[in-house]
Amino acid sequence: MSAGSNDRADELAALLGAELGAGVADLTRLSAGASRETWSFAADGEPLILQRSRFAAAPGAGADEPALLRHAHAGGVTVPEIVRSSSGGDHPIGAQFTIARRIEGESIARKILRDDEFAVARDRFVADCARELVAIHALEADPVAGRLPTVVDPVAAQRATYDMVGDPHPVFDLAFRWLDDNRPEPRPHRVVHGDFRMGNFLIGPEGITAVLDWELAHLGDPVEDLGWLVARAWRFRGPGEVGGVGSREELLAAYVAAGGFEIAPAELTWWEVLASLRWGVITMFMGGEHRAGTTRSVEQATIGRRVVETEYDVMLVLLPELRSVA
Repeated sequence: MSAGSNDRADELAALLGAELGAGVADLTRLSAGASRETWSFAADGEPLILQRSRFAAAPGAGADEPALLRHAHAGGVTVPEIVRSSSGGDHPIGAQFTIARRIEGESIARKILRDDEFAVARDRFVADCARELVAIHALEADPVAGRLPTVVDPVAAQRATYDMVGDPHPVFDLAFRWLDDNRPEPRPHRVVHGDFRMGNFLIGPEGITAVLDWELAHLGDPVEDLGWLVARAWRFRGPGEVGGVGSREELLAAYVAAGGFEIAPAELTWWEVLASLRWGVITMFMGGEHRAGTTRSVEQATIGRRVVETEYDVMLVLLPELRSVA
């Protein structure tokens, strides 16, 4: 690190020590995303993780992630245990932050899908995902209802962003029409993770050790999580349909075996189309924000270039469906 980086790290270590009343050592920056940083450190020898956002969220803008993580931990979901958090915009550590007990595991998809170390974890991946999803969807909504947004119409939510960007794509227009014409019967709202996919798990040799990144959690139709999990964007070139491992049929059977409800393949397909469309709209939005100069980010610019990939993903799922009604 540069001298300036060292100074900032020393300042952060002092702030963490004051917050926790402990001696801080081994402070190491793990990542710096578009909106938040992740740091590893030890407090009086206990391994911890800090995540802090650069910006305070507007009221009602998204999930109260620390409150939800505490609720999920108490409900049996495999999540990190929160030690300290703040959602206030004037805290010296950051606009929003969480400090959690460190959990060992790998999150890089290409390693999980390739390395021999994770062979057993790959065998258990579909069942692990199903178990975690059932636990998430079984969480009582009342304790977090005021802290989570509610998505009443997920198609309308994506259409609003798509229209705002103002960059028409005929494939997406077709997907919107198909989704409107083929809506499944809505299910009662439950807690939905919102970004349940390969890359947002920690995985050890024996399987999933933590479900991460809950900032998109909301109340909505729980099948959304399964549709997002099987979307092609999150297979990372693995051969399986579920995060590069396993099949849709295995996921649906494992979800029922773990205590979940029956889901028809056609219902999962509808949510998979929406998932691919949603990712496409997100790539459009990020690319547009970068081009407009609203947010200058190499990461967002790179994601914005993937719009064409998402159009291809949408058509891969839609074509068999369109042929069946032609």
